[in-house]
Amino acid sequence: MSDSGVRVTVLVENRAARPELGGEHGFAAMVESPGGTVLFDTGASDLVARNARALGLDLSGVDAVALSHGHYDHTGGLPAVLAAIRPEVRIFAHPAAFERKYAVRPGKPARSIGVPEVPAGGRLSLAAGPREIMPGVTLMGQVPRVTAYEDTGGPFFLDPEGTAPDFLVDDTSLLVSTPAGPVLITGCAHAGIVNTLRRASELSGDTRFAAVLGGTHLMSASQHRLERTVSDLGDFDVAILAPVHCTGEVAAGKLRRACGERYRDCPAGTVLAFPEGN
Repeated sequence: MSDSGVRVTVLVENRAARPELGGEHGFAAMVESPGGTVLFDTGASDLVARNARALGLDLSGVDAVALSHGHYDHTGGLPAVLAAIRPEVRIFAHPAAFERKYAVRPGKPARSIGVPEVPAGGRLSLAAGPREIMPGVTLMGQVPRVTAYEDTGGPFFLDPEGTAPDFLVDDTSLLVSTPAGPVLITGCAHAGIVNTLRRASELSGDTRFAAVLGGTHLMSASQHRLERTVSDLGDFDVAILAPVHCTGEVAAGKLRRACGERYRDCPAGTVLAFPEGN
């Protein structure tokens, strides 16, 4: 736990910053704050624990685990995390995160993409609305879908037949108070990164963000959506924009050109620090 300021360490991302770290299609970040330490998402495998060890971070010191949504690339590391954290540590998520979830593409077999292993019910703390899980750290809850151009970003369904669309109502993000302003950490932003920022602004009462870090699920976005996203991001004063994981190279390039020096690459091993007095 940090007694001055906030420290965010990317534990899992598609790429790794150093040879001793691994990369995988997934995301996890550790947030150390004056209120406690939270692990946000767990990646797709036990890589989250291996990378934590390589970085000298002790998962047994985590005070809470929060999940952005119920896809395997954000929850697959749960067994490794559960083996490392203390028995009393709770896992916070939206109630729909543990539904069965599938990717169903025409002409291809349905693929199960949900949570590989559901933790024992006693460890779960489920709620659809926003909740402060420790002082200064809020799991935002369900994000209202306001924009007309943002969607979940993929062929997601609740059944293998592809008859029940999954609107990913469980998609949520972490909002962290820092001396430099709020930090927004997304998993995939299936609700839309602009919708997510709007909700974060409502909850924080601020359009200024010290950082926005995480997946934006723009990898298959249309040109229209990319242009509108870049345009509407201008409504917010974001000091650091770090789109990772499911953003996609085309979208990342557009965001990099739009943001200039405010854009930050954040592979696994990256640390963003917001010291007291910023």
